[in-house]
Amino acid sequence: MAKKAVASLQKGAGRNHTKCIKMVKSENGYQFAEEMVLNDQVKDFFAKK
Repeated sequence: MAKKAVASLQKGAGRNHTKCIKMVKSENGYQFAEEMVLNDQVKDFFAKK
């Protein structure tokens, strides 16, 4: 099932997006923040806190 999802993102409108994963510090340690962003907004995603 994952192969279908990944393959569908490689065609058409899915090529305009990137899945970004960032480590965020919390009270209990670190958590991961995941988000699908446009290719133009990747730097903004990692710049914000």
